[in-house]
Amino acid sequence: MAFDRIILVVLDSVGIGPMPDWAEYLDDMPSDTLGNCARLRPLRLPNFEALGLANIRPFEHLTPAGEPGASYGRCALASPGKDTTTGHWEMVGILLEKPFPLYPQGFPAELIAEFERRIGRRTLGNVPASGTEIIRELGAEHVASGAPIVYTSADSVFQIAAHEEVIPIEEQYRICEIARGLLRGRHEVGRVIARPFTGKAGAFQRTANRHDYAVPPPQGMLLDALAAGGVPVVSVGKIADIFLGRGVTRSLKTKSNAEGMARIAESMGSLERGLIFANLVDFDMLYGHRNDPEGYSQALEAVDEWLPQFQAALRPGDLAIFTADHGCDPTTPSTDHSREYVPLLACGPNARAGVNLCTRGSLADIGQTIAANFGAAVPAGVSFLGDLQ
Repeated sequence: MAFDRIILVVLDSVGIGPMPDWAEYLDDMPSDTLGNCARLRPLRLPNFEALGLANIRPFEHLTPAGEPGASYGRCALASPGKDTTTGHWEMVGILLEKPFPLYPQGFPAELIAEFERRIGRRTLGNVPASGTEIIRELGAEHVASGAPIVYTSADSVFQIAAHEEVIPIEEQYRICEIARGLLRGRHEVGRVIARPFTGKAGAFQRTANRHDYAVPPPQGMLLDALAAGGVPVVSVGKIADIFLGRGVTRSLKTKSNAEGMARIAESMGSLERGLIFANLVDFDMLYGHRNDPEGYSQALEAVDEWLPQFQAALRPGDLAIFTADHGCDPTTPSTDHSREYVPLLACGPNARAGVNLCTRGSLADIGQTIAANFGAAVPAGVSFLGDLQ
C-alpha cells in the first residue's frame, strides 16, 4: 500500500474541453466549461495553478506552474453518455455499453399514464426543466390539486417534486419507489429523485429531504472491492446515493460546496485509513444548469481559497485526487451537460509531483489506481499508481 488514505474530490461538471465525439451527444456546440469561464474573465485560481491545472492544457489568464505541486493530466469518458451516473460509475471501474435513456421531450404518455395509475394520482409537468423554475411555474397548481410534478433534465433522471404539506415526505418517497420499480428495461433511467419543497406561492423553497433512487451498479466496482478488503469508505455529498450506499462505511450529506469542504475536513480528522469520496455539486446544480458563468467562476475560486487549508491537513501517507464527472458549460446556449474531458490532479506530501499523466483513456483509471493502492482491482481502467510513487 503506497498511501494510507486517498481523498477523491469530484468537482461536479468541471470539464476542460470537448471530446472528439461531442456532436454525437446533442451538444449544441463544442463545450469547454473551465476554458470558457477563464476566457470570460481572469479566474483567481493561484492554488490550482500551483498544483498544475494550467499544465494540463493552456487556459486564458491561467499560468502553468514551473514546478507543479501535483501530477497532472486529463481523463476521457470511455462510456457513452455525459451524466452523473455514467461519470461516477466509470470512476469506480464500470464501463457502460449503452447510455442511460434521456427524455428531452418528456416521458412517453403511456409511461406517465401507468405511473399515475400506480400512485392513484394525476401528475403535472412531464417536461425537461430546472427544479426551481418548475416549482415556481407549477407549484401553486400542485398545492391546489395534490398532483405531483414530474420533470426531467439533461441527466437521465425522473424527478418528482411535491410540497411536504400536500404530500407528506414518506408518501413522496413511496411514490418514488413506485417510479423506480416502473422504470426498468428501455426506460431504466439512472436515477429517480424526490424533490420536496415547502413555502407559499411565489416563495417555494426546496428542502434538504431530497432522496435519490439509483440503478444498482454492477458488482465488482471500487466500493465493493474496498469493502471486501475491509477498507473504510467515507462518502461526502451525493456519493452514497449514486451507489445506493454500497461499500460506504459512513455517509455525510451536504447542501453546498461549503458544507462539502467542511465535511471533507471533518473526515480527514477522524479517518485513519481508507477512502474519502466527495462530490462538490454546486458547480453543476447551481451554475452550470442555470447558465451562470460568474457564479460558476466564483465557486471555482471558493474551492481554490480552501485548498491551502485542505493541503495543510494532508498527512504524509495521504493522496488527494481532483477530477470531474462530465462538463456543464455555463457559457453555451444549452443548459445540458456536455461531453468533455475532465481534469486529473494527484498530490500528496509523499506523492511524486510534476508527472504528466497525459490523456487517460478512461475515468476508470482513477478507480483502478485507488483499488491497486489497497491491494484490490476493478473491472476496467489502467492504474497510474506507479507514476505517483
